[in-house]
Amino acid sequence: TGTADGSPAATLDPRRVSPRTVGAMHKMIVLYPKPTDPDHFRDYYVHTHLPLVDKLPGLLGRRYSFEVAAPAGESPYFAIFEADFESAEALAAALSSAQGRAVGRDVPNYATGGAVILHYPVI
Repeated sequence: TGTADGSPAATLDPRRVSPRTVGAMHKMIVLYPKPTDPDHFRDYYVHTHLPLVDKLPGLLGRRYSFEVAAPAGESPYFAIFEADFESAEALAAALSSAQGRAVGRDVPNYATGGAVILHYPVI
């Protein structure tokens, strides 16, 4: 994953998952700005990327939408993805696994607008 200019700023480093959140349900959100080819994004995301995501170890659930709206004006995001993990440790383990690395390497194949990755404990 990365920003629109290809920099790694949006990459989630599993070492940066805080130990303070160990034991709490943990959520990861990915926000996707508009890609250069929305039809390719949708098709590739559903038929290629999500099947890779579904194999992440420790993944409890996931949701996504291509209907991202803003309260006023146009949304800066084209799509959103949410993933649930048992804990911050489970998220870090998933991201650092071989499958997690494969998922990360796949993002540039469809997300030409980059990706914004956030994660947090669910309280």
